[in-house]
Amino acid sequence: MRLPGGFFERTIVLAFFKRKTLKIERILPQHIAIIMDGNGRWAKKRSLPRTAGHVAGSKKFKEIARYCNKIGIKYLTVYAFSTENWRRPKEEVDAIMNLFRDYLKDSANFKSENIKLEFIGDRSGLPEDIVKLMETAEYDSKDATGLKVYMAINYGGRDELVHAVKDIINQGIPAEDITEETISSHIYTKSYPDPELIIRPSGEYRLSNFLIWQSAYSEFWFSNVLWPDFTPDDLEKAIDDYNLRNRRFGGV
Repeated sequence: MRLPGGFFERTIVLAFFKRKTLKIERILPQHIAIIMDGNGRWAKKRSLPRTAGHVAGSKKFKEIARYCNKIGIKYLTVYAFSTENWRRPKEEVDAIMNLFRDYLKDSANFKSENIKLEFIGDRSGLPEDIVKLMETAEYDSKDATGLKVYMAINYGGRDELVHAVKDIINQGIPAEDITEETISSHIYTKSYPDPELIIRPSGEYRLSNFLIWQSAYSEFWFSNVLWPDFTPDDLEKAIDDYNLRNRRFGGV
């Protein structure tokens, strides 16, 4: 149970079946990443076209981003469109691209809320007008000091590593000088910390090629709730569960 002042209660069973309630200081993860999954199934359950699910999912993203900003999360990365999503029907892909256009034209609202917006992924595969809108959104929000939102569009974790390796080779860095830090400094997310918490709604239990380098020590939280139905309360449940994890990073 969450308590005022950044604390929550945890009841544990001690020896001889005695119960004790501990008051634990609640820690917010700096960086939360979300795989926004379940839009199509949400629409199907309501006998709506899949595109309606994507519209609902886009609205949910805005709600959750604003809530993260409100409670003090520093970084939020969302999986919006993967390199594999091009395999979907052209009608659905076109609808998603139009949603991006509408969202990016409306991104000035994030600027007014002190939210910084950046994009990760391979921009070379995106329509030129969307890339220009992305660049404008990044420029307009560059001085924001609140939540930093990183939207993964045309993103794949393996593709990201391929780009990083190519950059390292092109810079002429000798193989013997390549370290984990070298790779980390050449991936899309080099300017911010790895996510402590990765959330995936919709009942699936996999990363789906999302942040595969950065997630080495991330905590995972899964939910059967479909993304358009995901609420701030669900986010709070994930954060509470994160606070119960013992993060040892390979130690004891």
